[in-house]
Amino acid sequence: MKIVADSKIPYLNGVLEQVAQEVLYVPGTEITADVVRDARVLLTRTRTRCDRALLEGSKVEFIGTATIGTDHIDLDYCHKKGITVVNAPGCNAPAVAQWVHATILQWIQAKNASGNITLGVVGVGHVGSIVARWAQQLGYRILLNDPPLAENYDPQFSIFDPRSSILDLQRECDIITFHTPLTKDGKYPTWHLCDEAFLKGLKHCKLILNAARGAVCDNEALLRWQGDVALDCWEHEPAINRELLDKAFVTTPHIAGYSRQGKQRGTAMIIDALNRYYGWHLPVPEVDKPLLGAADVTPQLIIDSYNPLHDTAALKSAPHLFETLRNNYCLREEV
Repeated sequence: MKIVADSKIPYLNGVLEQVAQEVLYVPGTEITADVVRDARVLLTRTRTRCDRALLEGSKVEFIGTATIGTDHIDLDYCHKKGITVVNAPGCNAPAVAQWVHATILQWIQAKNASGNITLGVVGVGHVGSIVARWAQQLGYRILLNDPPLAENYDPQFSIFDPRSSILDLQRECDIITFHTPLTKDGKYPTWHLCDEAFLKGLKHCKLILNAARGAVCDNEALLRWQGDVALDCWEHEPAINRELLDKAFVTTPHIAGYSRQGKQRGTAMIIDALNRYYGWHLPVPEVDKPLLGAADVTPQLIIDSYNPLHDTAALKSAPHLFETLRNNYCLREEV
């Protein structure tokens, strides 16, 4: 068996070799049709577009992505070809929540703003639910918007009510953070959910955060907006908008989820999926912090755990090194 794996997925070296005759570790942007043609397993991150152009005529039967999202994978094509696709839902959720709340606390301090905040959370899945729980512990008022979740909401089985409308958030929130997948179709598309019209409808929001997918927020519209922005995900990465980079209060190279524990979880999830699919018994990395994040947080715990202004300074000083900063990021510890 031949396995091709993104060389930046940690905790894989020495594991796959126990079952495969050949393992190729390749940078994500260099995984081509020629590279995967004879591979049965492909392990990726977001920089590899898994579609017909990459997979047609190959032997690939299993794709594991060590990421929450799957928008870099043509799921319809894979389904038609009988290719099993596995992702790692929630693997980096506590780290992203850490990024969000560390950014908010730095912003409150820098702007000398009141801690009496109404926080809007768009998308209440793995990440958004931790963001909301920590916000509640920090004493913020929270409004949650998640239409797909709201359709089946039952207060008996959920501690958070996701039925606030976008209009509610526009009217009432001081800060809004986005945690949705990126979709262009379906009942609730999220592509440019935060666009010119959304921003014009804001009554007193002063800070927008996006650590979801770049195109959830229209970057050109954000550039024209008068408020502050904090961006980890950008449209057209790594060719990011330099004017928006200069404007942003916090700006990071898509590393919000880059904690040591998050990477452990992502790799553990795809190895566990490989074991189940092939009947293997590969060792799974142990994770020393829970998938649901810290049980209790305080402002000081969050501030002590991570300062996003350091990563902001690094990216603003060398935006052309976006991919280098991302690929060589020193994994931080979660809260």
